[in-house]
Amino acid sequence: MKTPFKWLFLTALVLTVLLLAAAFGAHRWVNTDDFRQRVERDASAALGVPVVVGSMRVDVWPVPAVALGNLKLLSKPPLTLEQLEVRPDWRALLQGKLVVVTLVIRKAVLPQQGIDAVLVAMQKKNQASVQALQAAKTAPVTAAKVVITPEAQPPTDTTQWLPRRTVFDDVTWVNNAGTSTAIEGEARLSPDALPDSVLLKVIRGNLIGLRAELTRESHAAGSTAQPDQWALLVNVGGGKIEGKLDLQRSTTPAGASTGLAVQGKLQTRGVEVSALTAPNKPLTGLVDASTTLQSRAATTEALIDALQTQTSFNVRDATLNGIDLAKAIQSAGTNRSGQTKLQTLTGQVSSKGRALQLSNLVASSGALSATGNVTVSPQKVLAGKLNANLANDSKLGGALGGGVSVPLIVGGTVEKPDVSVSPSGLLGAALGTGAGARLGDKLGGLKGLFGK
Repeated sequence: MKTPFKWLFLTALVLTVLLLAAAFGAHRWVNTDDFRQRVERDASAALGVPVVVGSMRVDVWPVPAVALGNLKLLSKPPLTLEQLEVRPDWRALLQGKLVVVTLVIRKAVLPQQGIDAVLVAMQKKNQASVQALQAAKTAPVTAAKVVITPEAQPPTDTTQWLPRRTVFDDVTWVNNAGTSTAIEGEARLSPDALPDSVLLKVIRGNLIGLRAELTRESHAAGSTAQPDQWALLVNVGGGKIEGKLDLQRSTTPAGASTGLAVQGKLQTRGVEVSALTAPNKPLTGLVDASTTLQSRAATTEALIDALQTQTSFNVRDATLNGIDLAKAIQSAGTNRSGQTKLQTLTGQVSSKGRALQLSNLVASSGALSATGNVTVSPQKVLAGKLNANLANDSKLGGALGGGVSVPLIVGGTVEKPDVSVSPSGLLGAALGTGAGARLGDKLGGLKGLFGK
């Protein structure tokens, strides 16, 4: 009885020694300049931009892992990662396959412009590969041997190496305006490369304290008739945004994806507006809103650009900061400081891609009320007009000769909005009636008398 256990013990001992020797050898090999340069070369070829790896190490316990330190993608601007840790499936490794179970990203700085540059480089590389492959297939056959280089191979399916779990540890995203937002959390993918769950928290910068959770609720395996559905919950600004998102996929008979369609409905309840615009606070108040969204595109990346939304909103206890509308009208626009407390602020917002349209805006502040429309460009530049109506019995309305309507010009940016009085419209208001205000606004030839 002792002999089998003896051989079992010896076999386990030999395997352990071999495993330790292999780990030691791998550790020594990974730390050589030759291996690091090979990784840099292969990564640069795959991404289309130069990649620099500062250091590398191999861990065996508690799970096999390869860690890259001081990683830089030399896009313009560069993407930097203090550490990128890859934890593969060791069973798949024994079969010669690379399946990434967990990817850990620590202390990274990812500018949006750099991300866009990498995506463009990868897209160009894939297009060049497809064109080279088509040229090789259509070229006349000669006696000479035809060699297809790696660049001429058809693009591979990137979903096969996407990590099943990604951990974000202090990852900073920098938008095109230079504003930083740092997050932590994790995302889990299913085998079809769609998220099973995502949990993110903003730890610094804009929207600090925001906590977002996306959970997959249904999936009809192998079926395109029923959409996949996710539940979204966002806690921000003392309130919440929640709802359902549906994803419908269309495929060819062979199973290749031909398009994606997303639609959903969201409800916003009691969210402080200034939490969404921090650090700037042009408007404060609690917003309630209903939103519908839809998007259709051929790829996941294109869904954002094709996104269209419709939102109806109401802001409670709203305060417009930086301008007292009544004083601005009375001073012909020279006095723009102060605040305007609003009893009512409602309207609709529609978006297409990154452009916004605010319509049917209705605001009231005592004897002053305003209606109008405003557009927000993809560069977040504001443009529009509001009509401020003054009641007959108001002090300002009386000073201008009764109830009047004064046009206000909206400009500036989302971060620094600007509201000014139309001088020609104010001339009409001074004539004593709302009709005169509208008439005065059309007297473009007189605007030189009152400045721009």
